[in-house]
Amino acid sequence: MSAGAASLSLRDMARSGLGVPLLLVMVLAMMVLPLPAVALDALFTFNISLSLIILLVVLYTLRPLDFAVFPTVLLVATLLRLALNVASTRVVLLNGHTGTDAAGHVIQAFGEFVVGGSYAVGLVVFVILVIINFVVVTKGAGRVSEVSARFTLDALPGKQMAIDADLNAGIITQEEAKARRAEIAREADFYGAMDGASKFVRGDAIAGILILLINILGGLAVGTLQHGMSLADAGRTYTLLTIGDGLVAQIPSLLLSTATAIIVTRISAEADVTQQVLSQLFGHPRALAITGAVIGLLGLVPGMPNAAFLTLGGACAGGAWLLARRARAELVEEQPQVAQPQRPEERDLSWDDVQPVDIIGLEVGYRLIPLVDRNQGGELMARIRGVRKKLSQELGFLIQPVHIRDNLDLAPNAYRISLLGVPAGEGEVHPDRELAINPGEAAAGLDGIPTKDPAFGLDAVWIEPARREEAQALGYTVVDPATVIATHLSVVLQEHAAELLGHEEAQQMLDVLARSAPKLVEDLVPKALPLGVVVKVLQNLLAEGVPVRDMRTIAETLAEHAPRSQDPDALTAAVRVALGRHIVQRINGMAGELPVITLDPALEQLLQQSMQGDGGPVLEPGIAERIHQELEALARRQEAMGQPVVLLVPQPLRAWLARWLRPSIRGLHVLAYPEIPDGRQVRVVATLGTGGGLPQKG
Repeated sequence: MSAGAASLSLRDMARSGLGVPLLLVMVLAMMVLPLPAVALDALFTFNISLSLIILLVVLYTLRPLDFAVFPTVLLVATLLRLALNVASTRVVLLNGHTGTDAAGHVIQAFGEFVVGGSYAVGLVVFVILVIINFVVVTKGAGRVSEVSARFTLDALPGKQMAIDADLNAGIITQEEAKARRAEIAREADFYGAMDGASKFVRGDAIAGILILLINILGGLAVGTLQHGMSLADAGRTYTLLTIGDGLVAQIPSLLLSTATAIIVTRISAEADVTQQVLSQLFGHPRALAITGAVIGLLGLVPGMPNAAFLTLGGACAGGAWLLARRARAELVEEQPQVAQPQRPEERDLSWDDVQPVDIIGLEVGYRLIPLVDRNQGGELMARIRGVRKKLSQELGFLIQPVHIRDNLDLAPNAYRISLLGVPAGEGEVHPDRELAINPGEAAAGLDGIPTKDPAFGLDAVWIEPARREEAQALGYTVVDPATVIATHLSVVLQEHAAELLGHEEAQQMLDVLARSAPKLVEDLVPKALPLGVVVKVLQNLLAEGVPVRDMRTIAETLAEHAPRSQDPDALTAAVRVALGRHIVQRINGMAGELPVITLDPALEQLLQQSMQGDGGPVLEPGIAERIHQELEALARRQEAMGQPVVLLVPQPLRAWLARWLRPSIRGLHVLAYPEIPDGRQVRVVATLGTGGGLPQKG
């Protein structure tokens, strides 16, 4: 009945919030009011019990934050112990002359029984306890608390940003984000408080040393001067009382210091400290077996305590055997569960078995693997990353990553570039040589392996690296194998840029534009045009070598012409007119005049009259061949003069002529009259259709 009433009174005090304030008032009262010896016995016993409870709670707590009130409890327990020191000091100095039981049986027991009644032994034991507490436990716990608090506060902004990122991505809800923020705030408050609480423990250890010295000196003075005791009797009596008082205080202090060190050095886990120690320290059979063998060998050495060493060695060996046996049993139990899903006849197909094709792929022979292996000094990965960055900046959209794999079906020195699973280029390089490319002006030949530059088809020679300077002096351009492959990849990607841009890339481009022009994008897609039409227009531009970097001009032009037509070819023609200044700038740079080739009026009239729908003019094979041959001759003449090859035609003929002539005549640009910007001078260098066999104006 009394226990139930006590429990009920404790719950009532907790609900009313009077428990801790009453305890603090009692602590202050102990420092002022004299206490009888019986009360000191009860309070010292309670202090030891409280410290032991705190230590056990720390050991069984799964996470440090589960005992977040620990810093406050530590402060209260420290104040209680210091108040008991003050109260016991008062009793010792007032009644110490009556005997060693003057301050109660607890202090007497620690002064006589624990240290054998020898104040010298007691003094040594007390000094050792203080050294352990102050130098080892308290100092280490304080340092760990300081570092933990600093790291926790430094990591606070990053944790907050991670929560915001998860919330924006939809991974967590608003309530979960709020709970995680509160958890982070509690963690920061806890470790910050522990940094300060560790100073309480350190100060308490220093106070114990000072209180011991003061009590011994004060007891000697009181005993000899006030009570007429001899110096030997006063020294023995008051020293035993003081040491007993000190030991009674130092043991709870050591318990609290240990609890502080444990709580700041442990990691949150789904197990308490005991389970973690047993599983992590004694969970390795090999470590126990080796330890048992070493201890057993020491037990066989003559003169060693053989029984103790052999017994402990046998225990370690037995523990290792039991752990290994348990591990094998668990493996046998789990093996059928692991092996069963691996049977191919029991596993059904899923969409994970359908591997998508690589948008950009690079396959290499086995001798070229060192070129892509960074551990072997391969530079191809870095070169490919540079190619992707350069083309992304030039073309206006992000080039997809290149998937590189080895292919044993290829020749050892061969490589193959594929787009959407289809081979788009291949070549062969020698990883131990360098490629000397003849730009057409080399002075003499070189000894080596003759070949063709895979990117541009120029004459080249594979030479030894030692002849690099010689080749450069002769006018050759010398590059390493990684650069050869990267350059070839760059040319292939530029030629097939239209195939690399799809709906996802177009949407990303619109999203980027929406950051600066949200209304323009909102009015364009999907109000004015579907995304598919925008993709087709962008692909048309890329197919003719026009970058799509100026997405704002493209979007404005599409939004302007969309009400009149949704035909991708018509919209492409309108966008080309809007980008005319940029197109001509890429062809001729800052030159004042643009050299162009025009159509003979008779040929122009013939082409326009033979237009049939969207399929383009229908020409006789002989006329088409002669047009192509004459244009090829004019293009070679322009290239020899170092001038661009530009064919200037009427707007209705431009798209068809570009699709027909550009793939077979390298470097040809087909422009329409409206695409020439105002202020740019045009110089006609030749007229297509004046050669023999073509219709003449008449």
